[in-house]
Amino acid sequence: MTIEENIRYLQQRIARACQRAGRSPDEVTLVAVTKTVDVSAIEAAFNAGLRHFGESRIQEAKPKIEGLEKLKLGFTWHMVGHLQTNKAKTAADIFDIIHSIDSLRLAETLNNCSQKKLPILIQVNVSAEVTKSGFLPPEVNEAVRQIGKLANLEVQGLMTIAPWVDNAEEVRPVFRQMRQLRDSLGLRHLSMGMSDDFEVAIEEGATLVRIGRAIFGERS
Repeated sequence: MTIEENIRYLQQRIARACQRAGRSPDEVTLVAVTKTVDVSAIEAAFNAGLRHFGESRIQEAKPKIEGLEKLKLGFTWHMVGHLQTNKAKTAADIFDIIHSIDSLRLAETLNNCSQKKLPILIQVNVSAEVTKSGFLPPEVNEAVRQIGKLANLEVQGLMTIAPWVDNAEEVRPVFRQMRQLRDSLGLRHLSMGMSDDFEVAIEEGATLVRIGRAIFGERS
């Protein structure tokens, strides 16, 4: 299947997941994750109607974003991977929204670097996995309160990376807990769900789904 065909099929699956949950597809933004993807494939996805793109590595993202921005096509760029504090200034300059704020120190650094009001999401390590970054659920309320004081950041929601499982139904409780946490804080966005589990994530309230492989194929 072509990139355009993959996108059309994904949009159908998103619409069906929304229908099952009694939601509108307009509530869900498909973020095409372009890690290791070349510029021609990104342009193909753009030409197929996508406007939101996600990168996880600053060193890979910067030349792509700067090259594509010269075309003035109207991309919205999401930072979806772990962000080191020493890369915060570059991230603030090139991204439109950061999904992965996983510490108060990172938030403060980003706030000091940003020349604009930067939308951000708080990363939550729902399952307390030692291999993943993020605030633990009991820490999120205070994190939102503290980061919400920073003048150049706007906390718009929460993000999580679900555990890897064979059956997406196994992570439904994780997504449900995230929705309950988001709702308790009165936030707008919930970034969760990837190629293997996005339908369950949407059924549980995701507003941003981060999908790479189902659009662009297996990474080399």
